Amino acid sequence: MISQADRDRLRVHICREQDKVRADIASLSMQVEPVAPNNAIGRISRMDAISSRNMSEAKLRDARSRLVLLDHALSRIDHPDFGLCADCGDPISLARLQLMPESRFCVDCAG
Repeated sequence: MISQADRDRLRVHICREQDKVRADIASLSMQVEPVAPNNAIGRISRMDAISSRNMSEAKLRDARSRLVLLDHALSRIDHPDFGLCADCGDPISLARLQLMPESRFCVDCAG
């Protein structure tokens, strides 16, 4: 069972993580602008720019997904089953929740 003090610390941590992810989303959003076909940067450089853009798009998708999960974790932090594994019902370790507050599964069930 997670104490109220731990829940309060996790709430602050989740809010900080949300802020970081939002900043990442803003930065990545600027990096995924299309590479203009008439941009005279050379064929190899253009291919590198397109590859970099594709990687940024994947990171942006991941960041947006994580933000949704963090929002969900924050919305259920005061629920009695917060911190309990959604699969087996055992407590999720506080260390895991501090590392991944959006986690809904204990280490054993996540594996």
